[in-house]
Amino acid sequence: MILTSVLQAIGLFIATNIDDIIVLSLFFARGAGRRGTTTRILAGQYLGFVGILGAAVLVALGAGAFLPSEVIPYFGLIPLGLGLWAVWQAGQGDDDDDDDGAKIEGKNVAVWTVAAVTFANGGDNIGVYVPVFLGVGSAAVVAYCIVFLALVAVLVGVAKFIATRRGIAEVLERWEHILFPIVLIGLGIAILVGGGAFGL
Repeated sequence: MILTSVLQAIGLFIATNIDDIIVLSLFFARGAGRRGTTTRILAGQYLGFVGILGAAVLVALGAGAFLPSEVIPYFGLIPLGLGLWAVWQAGQGDDDDDDDGAKIEGKNVAVWTVAAVTFANGGDNIGVYVPVFLGVGSAAVVAYCIVFLALVAVLVGVAKFIATRRGIAEVLERWEHILFPIVLIGLGIAILVGGGAFGL
């Protein structure tokens, strides 16, 4: 029974998180050559994913009042705002590389940025996880959560592997300043439109 839950959890994680590889690869491209980039991306991905799991578990436990389903599409405002901020920063030509990690421009990747994008991109994850959690017992929910959390590190590792392949790294390094905001803005719009936010 637990083995079945583990295998199902692996399949579910892959299906709902495969798109994160693109975004994470761009984060790695943005932070190329910066000490601590992998640690910050990993920490941000874990923070964001823990938020997704926490929301899914709360809703599954009947605490939907804390996170009504109609609120989820508005998470799209987070990557949209971050993407627009990256465009503005690029237009300013601000290459400040402060070590505080508070900027998303200038080869610096902030933990909170990765966490915010991960959580915002997880609206569909919450929508998928809730019915699954409702249909299994509490032991299976715990098994799912443990497997998901273990696979977050694998996901980040795969994204880093892809982003550091010589040919891919060169393309990402050259075009990251354009691709990064485009992907974030596109992701934000897709979340907003897909969820019917603002009557879209």
